[in-house]
Amino acid sequence: MQLGTPVRWQELSWEEIAALREGGIDMAILPVGATEQHGPHLPTGVDTLSATAVAEGVSARTGIPVLPALPYGCSPGHSDKWPGTLSLRPETLAALVLEIAGWLCRSGFTRLVLLNGHVTNWAPLRCALENIRADLPDMRIALRSIWEISADVRAIYEYDGGTNWHANDAETSLMLHLRPELVDLAKAVDEPNRAGCCFFSYTVDKESVTGTVGRPSAGTAEFGARLLDLCVTSLAGQLESALVERTPLEDWTADTMPFPPRPLSRMIADGV
Repeated sequence: MQLGTPVRWQELSWEEIAALREGGIDMAILPVGATEQHGPHLPTGVDTLSATAVAEGVSARTGIPVLPALPYGCSPGHSDKWPGTLSLRPETLAALVLEIAGWLCRSGFTRLVLLNGHVTNWAPLRCALENIRADLPDMRIALRSIWEISADVRAIYEYDGGTNWHANDAETSLMLHLRPELVDLAKAVDEPNRAGCCFFSYTVDKESVTGTVGRPSAGTAEFGARLLDLCVTSLAGQLESALVERTPLEDWTADTMPFPPRPLSRMIADGV
């Protein structure tokens, strides 16, 4: 496979997959999305399409294969107020990812990146990570959500909806770039983050009238293209290093990793 083209696992023969591993690539990316309402202006597959686009962009730059995306996630928080959401229970998603990791390991791929495209997938995917570390000790496992790839990406996602953003400027712009035929910007409704000051966690139907949190009306395809490039560039650089990463103890020496200075607050407390 030539760089510039995504390496899609499901398009390879077993011989081609074996050749990848023999060529030194022992990592795969698993995009984990969701099928859920995204307001009146976006399709239900936003989270899957977004995670897949980032994963394939990274693959095109690094040669790391992308596994078939999981289009179902943990979405019960969207309730049944709006039709279209299809959700797994948290324990189901965690178990599914563990089984996929087991088969991946049997194929000789011992580095797995879970690339998350949906906010409330994080907890079950973190549970999956813990189970993989315990049950598959030879596998190196990482979890990244696309909006957490870098501080700059996070700022873009959160500027108009805080941590409760949904179907906002970022997601709308990304879809206008990736699949503009699926976006009806005339139906976009801007809604504030009404839950930002709440102590308890509420389902989306108790926070939003249309299922949107943020400012989708500001979305543009040009901004979506820049956001995607930022995500891909940042993650590709991280994974190039992760391909050859060793364990902390393998790299640790007392000379190269000294303890940091004692914090000033501790020095004051100790009377130093």
